[in-house]
Amino acid sequence: MDFYLSEEQLALQATVRKFAKEKLEPGIIARDEKGEEGGYPEELYKEMAKLGLIGLPYPVEFGGQGKTYLEYAIAVEEISKVDAALGISYSVSTSLFGGSIDSGASPEQKKAWLTPVLTGETWGAFGLTEANAGSDAGGCTLKAEKDGDNYILNGMKVFNTNGPLANSYVIFALTELGIGSKGLSALYVERDKTPGFTIGKVEKKMGIRTALVSELIFENAKVPVANLLGGKEKEGFKVAMKALDGGRIGVAAQGLGIAEGAYEKTVEYLKIREQFGKPLFKNQYIAWKMAELSIEIEQAKYLVYKAALDKATGRPYGDSAARAKFAATNAAMHVTTEAVQFLGGNGYMKDYHVERMMRDAKITQIYEGTNEMQKLIVSGSLFR
Repeated sequence: MDFYLSEEQLALQATVRKFAKEKLEPGIIARDEKGEEGGYPEELYKEMAKLGLIGLPYPVEFGGQGKTYLEYAIAVEEISKVDAALGISYSVSTSLFGGSIDSGASPEQKKAWLTPVLTGETWGAFGLTEANAGSDAGGCTLKAEKDGDNYILNGMKVFNTNGPLANSYVIFALTELGIGSKGLSALYVERDKTPGFTIGKVEKKMGIRTALVSELIFENAKVPVANLLGGKEKEGFKVAMKALDGGRIGVAAQGLGIAEGAYEKTVEYLKIREQFGKPLFKNQYIAWKMAELSIEIEQAKYLVYKAALDKATGRPYGDSAARAKFAATNAAMHVTTEAVQFLGGNGYMKDYHVERMMRDAKITQIYEGTNEMQKLIVSGSLFR
């Protein structure tokens, strides 16, 4: 058992860390202030694509870099230390959209549909959630009725990260009614080739403010039958759940990055801030609390890296992804809350970054499966 990254992985980590520090951090406060209205850094995302980050865990023949999910998790972690909103945009393109195509599409479909997203030509998005179908995917009502060589889609999806940016979507719709999630099929949708498909409301959010999250509206939208993933109906639920397992590793890495970013800011502050004639870190209570947070972060890191390695090496990874997502996102919320407290009044101010990180952390406990659902997954594996 080797707990150390390879030289190649360390080089990747250093490259992404440098990019985040030099390119992402200088404008992050201003971007967060703009939020959903002009805050998303499209050009910086394109730079990530030029670095090969978007396609890291996919084959070169599809526009990827031929690396593994561990390299991908490391990249999400480093981006999210500085800009968690960009981290989730990256994760959705790579793990939810990319994962759906990778597991459900034919080789010909993969070549056509993965390449534009993995090379950064466009963003990928994933449409499963509806107003009354969150954790319960069986509650989906978006219908896809076959009409000759097309499906006609009617309904709406909500909370779609990258929705307003993307041209490439995987959409889950019912091709057979009355059988719940068993009737779901996965369809590839191109915005510029789909009449009747529009972007709805762009959500205003507490955290990850620059990530663009929107409704997707289908009104008699025509999608070719040829865009059915794998050419098979009623396989959508399997495709979605497998993609979500991979996506949870991405969110776990995002949570880990947020926790590490807030922790590093706190260490910097405790070294220079003096009270009662000495730096704050020389207060034993604070030093011990920081030791506890350091241990919590390290525990989360090993769970995240294990889940990524499980996927990379072909082992079952649903359970390990759930454990990693639960631990890392809870760590993100705990560490950022403590960071704000340690910085006192300054922690509540935007210039010190940690208040933004705390706002960003909360959603990681909710999306891509709430942490309550992660406990359901883990507990289910205990009593088989």
